[in-house]
Amino acid sequence: MRWRDRFVFCAEATYKSQAETGEIKGHYLNATAGTCEEMIKRAVFARELGVPIVMHDYLTGGFTANTTLAHYCRDNGLLLHIHRAMHAVIDRQKNHGMHFRVLAKALRMSGGDHIHSGIQ
Repeated sequence: MRWRDRFVFCAEATYKSQAETGEIKGHYLNATAGTCEEMIKRAVFARELGVPIVMHDYLTGGFTANTTLAHYCRDNGLLLHIHRAMHAVIDRQKNHGMHFRVLAKALRMSGGDHIHSGIQ
């Protein structure tokens, strides 16, 4: 379970950096997984570590998974960052697809608190 080790490493590094600098630091732990159940396990573990934000890759996870994770996050005091991995497959094609602003609105409606939109 490499993700558990990565979550612990990132949380410890974040807390250490905060202690050394006195500044607020953050890292988005990626809860994206092959099933919704596994994704929720990751979000639960992130919450146990005291991390305030988890991340979801919406194209690899899907909109239903996004909404499932959003409900968990909302009910448990976590923020949900939506990452746009593989977005160019949809929003940068000349002959098909949709503008990223449309995707961003759909992702907000499905429960994302923060969206990585990049430069359009």
